[in-house]
Parts: sequence; structure tokens; C-alpha cells
Amino acid sequence: MTIRVLVADDQAAVRQGLVLILRDAGDIEVVGEAGDGEEAVALAAELRPDLVLMDLQMPRLDGVSATERIVAERLAEVLVLTTFDFDAYVFGALRAGAGGFLLKDSDAATLLASVRTVAAGEGVIAPAVTRRLIAEFARHPARPPHPAGKDAKIDTLTPREREVLAQVGEGLSNAQIADRLTMAEATVKTHVSRILGKLGISNRVQAAVLAQEAGLSGR
Repeated sequence: MTIRVLVADDQAAVRQGLVLILRDAGDIEVVGEAGDGEEAVALAAELRPDLVLMDLQMPRLDGVSATERIVAERLAEVLVLTTFDFDAYVFGALRAGAGGFLLKDSDAATLLASVRTVAAGEGVIAPAVTRRLIAEFARHPARPPHPAGKDAKIDTLTPREREVLAQVGEGLSNAQIADRLTMAEATVKTHVSRILGKLGISNRVQAAVLAQEAGLSGR
């Protein structure tokens, strides 16, 4: 099945580079390009891609606001591109429901794998981004209001759900969790869905951050 992708970045050279990488993959089709957030939302509504590859710092409408509108209207999954020095917009994108966060300097293989993972509805977060999120949470606990917050009821999870959440916190996909915990992938998917519901969060990226905040470990 072909994954239809919309690329949104205000820098033409960056867009061209991303498009070249994506078009080299046999299972990905670039259906459109946007140079700002307003155009990204409009094209997402018109083209209905499977995924929007979204830069955060764009004119007219920033990537956070564009992500919020696209997710709220269920137009597509959103994979956010962020810089290594950590965009101030990342917290907003997390709250807006972005399905994944990827560093702009990631290699082609990582980009393609992330697109496939987020398009499948699993979500992905670059380890370096996770570390910065946790570090920022520790320094400024009042700044990034996580949907579940510190009051997330992890104690309502079953032992198996906590185990699965720990693996999500390490950034593993459903298939990887299934392999590590010797479970069926469909069972992992069910556990993840229940975890999100119990914790009152919308996607596994938020779950990954929460798992690390809570000190859960997959070891």
C-alpha cells in the first residue's frame, strides 16, 4: 500500500531534499508541498494525505497551529520535524496531537522508517527529542502542560500494561514490543489503546514522554 505524504516546510531547499528522499522509496508518494502552515492545512483538506511531514517554524500559520487543525479535523497523521537545539514549539505540537517527532538532521533511512511508522498510526519519537522533553519537564514543570499531567493514574494500569508502556517509553514500535515481550502484535495494539484511554492521552508520543517522566524502564 502506498503512503501518500504532504511535505510542509518554508525552506524550498529543505522541501526539495525531503521530497527526493521520499520519492526514492517505492511505497511512498509525495502528493503535495506546502510553504507555510495555512497552505499545509488547505492542502491536507484538499488532498487527504496519509501523513503530513510538518516543519514547526513557518510563516502565516506556524506548524503547531497547523498540526492542531489537521489533527482535530482528522485530515492526516502528522510527523513533526524539529531541530537538534529543540524548537520552542515542540511542547505545543505534543499537545496538538502530533504522531511523531523527528530531528531535521536524521538520515534517509530514519526518515523513511518514521514516515511508515507514523502513517501506520503507531507514532515515533527520536530518542534525542525525548531526552530534551524530559529535561525541559524537569526544569520547567509548569511550562509544558502534559494532557495527563503529574496526576496521570499509572497505578490504574495492569502490570502487563505498565510493561507495555515502558517499552513505548523506549520508542519501540508495536512489532518490536511484541517481539521483546513475546506477544502477538495485535495484543500489543490493544494494550496501547487501553493505556491511552486510561491515562487520558491521545497518542503514543505523549505516552512515551509520560513513561519516562514516571521512571518506567523496559529493562
